[in-house]
Amino acid sequence: MDVKLGSLDTTKPASNDVVSCATANHTTAIQSSIPSTAVSTCDATLGRHLARRLAQIGVTDVFSVPGDFNLTLLDHLIAEPQLNLVGCCNELNAGYAADGYARARGVGACVVTFTVGGLSVLNAIAGAYSENLPLICIVGGPNSNDYGTSRILHHTIGLPDFTQELRCFQTVTCFQAVVNNLEDAHEQIDTAISTALKESKPVYISISCNLPGIPHPTFSRDPVPFSLSAKLSNQMGLEAAVEATAEFLNKAVKPVLVGGPKLRVAKASDAFVELADASGYALAVMPSAKGQVPEHHPHFIGTYWGAVSTAFCAEIVESADAYLFAGPIFNDYSSVGYSLLLKKEKAIIVQPDRVVIANGPAFGCVLMKDFLKALAKRLKHNNAAYENYHRIFVPEGKPLKSAPKEPLRVNVMFQHIQKMLSGETAVIAETGDSWFNCQKLKLPRGCGYEFQMQYGSIGWSVGATLGYAQAVPEKRVIACIGDGSFQVTAQDVSTMLRCGQNTIIFLINNGGYTIEVEIHDGPYNVIKNWNYTGLIEAIHNGEGKCWTSKVFCEEELVEAIATATGPKKDCLCFIEVIVHKDDTSKELLEWGSRVSAANGRPPNPQ
Repeated sequence: MDVKLGSLDTTKPASNDVVSCATANHTTAIQSSIPSTAVSTCDATLGRHLARRLAQIGVTDVFSVPGDFNLTLLDHLIAEPQLNLVGCCNELNAGYAADGYARARGVGACVVTFTVGGLSVLNAIAGAYSENLPLICIVGGPNSNDYGTSRILHHTIGLPDFTQELRCFQTVTCFQAVVNNLEDAHEQIDTAISTALKESKPVYISISCNLPGIPHPTFSRDPVPFSLSAKLSNQMGLEAAVEATAEFLNKAVKPVLVGGPKLRVAKASDAFVELADASGYALAVMPSAKGQVPEHHPHFIGTYWGAVSTAFCAEIVESADAYLFAGPIFNDYSSVGYSLLLKKEKAIIVQPDRVVIANGPAFGCVLMKDFLKALAKRLKHNNAAYENYHRIFVPEGKPLKSAPKEPLRVNVMFQHIQKMLSGETAVIAETGDSWFNCQKLKLPRGCGYEFQMQYGSIGWSVGATLGYAQAVPEKRVIACIGDGSFQVTAQDVSTMLRCGQNTIIFLINNGGYTIEVEIHDGPYNVIKNWNYTGLIEAIHNGEGKCWTSKVFCEEELVEAIATATGPKKDCLCFIEVIVHKDDTSKELLEWGSRVSAANGRPPNPQ
């Protein structure tokens, strides 16, 4: 399921008449709604130009925290009728919200103030960079007259050098623009935004606080919509890569396909499914690609995650004599502590612009989408691996039936969450045991799914849930969050209420950082217990629609879900689930021991 960026239509020739507006499931032209016309002199300002640019590329919500350096800029964003400014409780959550928004819309934006805001949002921007998300991070900067002087400003570390924030952002953004004069402001802003869209990475734009409201001739017309040139494959390289791959796979007895997380940035999910349809190969996904490939596909065999894979999936993948990985990331987490039983000589690795065939040749400047589409026409149909999977497959058992009023078990809880899923829902899984429990959910057609595996920042899900729900209000978001992670970013449940969102949050209260317990236990993994439902009631404070419940057993959970999906379906529903501190998925136990072993490797001999 490709998400198309709001500013691009890379299937058409370059033209000022074409621009696409990102939505959750489709792309629409917005040229007619934002014509390029002359504007009055008093409106020909930097602030208005930036606001119109954001609206053009499909951003309708901007997540912000006000500070004295960005207040004038915020006035101009508010004045744009197609933008909604969403005030967040802190900059970290504003960044996480822009991350979640970008996952659904294809691009997101946040606005913070200089240094104290910029360094606070930095962690979220780093996460978006790791996940290849186009995110426009806008910072209100110092007055343009203060640059190049020896003045010391507030919100800094007390030095007259204002580049500290910029230098921090240089490693986690693909472009940085410091706008402190109007002569090149137009060019800098447009270059930054277009670079974010082309590279699918965050960018940093700092705008001096005295510039947003000053008219300038370069802003005298509405911005002409972007129409960015499509990337092209090297045709000879593409043909050679397809020829070599087809020869390799057509000789295999039981080849398989495995989708990776870079299918998103390559916009190649549909092409990957097309290849699966044509080849008949068994089809799996890496854990961080869950949601990128339809799980209702007839040859889908589950999640390949080494020792903690979906039942029977690892056996089929690792016993194959050839496997094609499309867009993989092999890190210590996805490889379960580097314990995957894969062999390089059997693997074809397809990255967004490169193909590597086993121990043989590599082909650069070959786009994944083009390669997969061309390969689909060259492969012989071979369903041997899927047939083998079908023969050995044994349906998963159900959790043991709970005794009346028995303390709730996690596996029972997720059995009931599974029944809640439909094409009108989306799942957000927080870092922790929810990674493993949510991996086992079977996603119906159209059901969204997001989690942050590469960066793995605890607390990400609260802000991401806010942003995702704001981006696709037609879906009801179901967020599964552990108590330890929730304590990091809990405040922005307040913003969800202000925005009228009807998310369902399952707060899994097991008394600590369970994922870290299984890697390396210690007293630091135990946290202070909160009255979580009481906290949400205090945040609610009678404003907005909110309903909370605390459940201890299956009967109470069933009743709470019935209420949340029935009479309280228009409310933000917060269900605190009390479970035993040692109640984890079996996958976390296995994964934790292997990651612990990888972390504890002794130094190599010198």
